[in-house]
Amino acid sequence: MNHSPADTDTDTDRRNDFQLRFQPLFDAGLAYAFPCDAAGHVDMDALGERVRNAYLYARTVIGREFSAPFVQPCSAS
Repeated sequence: MNHSPADTDTDTDRRNDFQLRFQPLFDAGLAYAFPCDAAGHVDMDALGERVRNAYLYARTVIGREFSAPFVQPCSAS
């Protein structure tokens, strides 16, 4: 897919407005959250290796350690 630089900047801004959140089934203090767009798409290429591995792990253990993820707006700073 081809994007102009302006499209990419807009896409990045939108990704930073939302997070895909994985709530743990057993320990409420250990949720995972990853930047995403409004539809819940995570740009894995933009994640560092450690965060990407955590994202892939969370996806793998849905139903065993985490509930199904949901999209939520990021808090305004």
